Amino acid sequence: MSCKQTAATRLQVLQGHLLNTTKVSSSSIATEGVSMAGNPLTSHVLDTALGRPAANMKISLYKLDNSSWQHLVTKVTNDDGRAGQFLSQEDFTQGTYKMFFNTGDYFQQLNTKGFYPHVEIVFVIEKPEEHYHIPLLLSPYGYSTYRGS
Repeated sequence: MSCKQTAATRLQVLQGHLLNTTKVSSSSIATEGVSMAGNPLTSHVLDTALGRPAANMKISLYKLDNSSWQHLVTKVTNDDGRAGQFLSQEDFTQGTYKMFFNTGDYFQQLNTKGFYPHVEIVFVIEKPEEHYHIPLLLSPYGYSTYRGS
């Protein structure tokens, strides 16, 4: 198989995964403890090295108040690597927030050595009436994020 064919095959697999992911009903997400209703901020961590969700990872949420970070809440990802209910809709206001992912403890649970002891993702909320999703794609020696939906 040529490099071009291999890349095309990987793209088809990824597109199929994304299509399958979007077919998940809101009721099935709710059964995992991460309903979207009244849940303005969610996260999903995927361990790309293992090809599965990163379960049992601690995620702490902070908000920048003047020049210091104020800890708001700490959650733990479920078996699907998801976490939500960080804040109520009323408490979710404009500002600069930070999610602190405790990747060191996660990799230690797996008896895996990781390069990053934690990952911090800082983001700005301009429209708190919208839903914000902060995904983390993680491996022992790299990570990536984007604004999800």
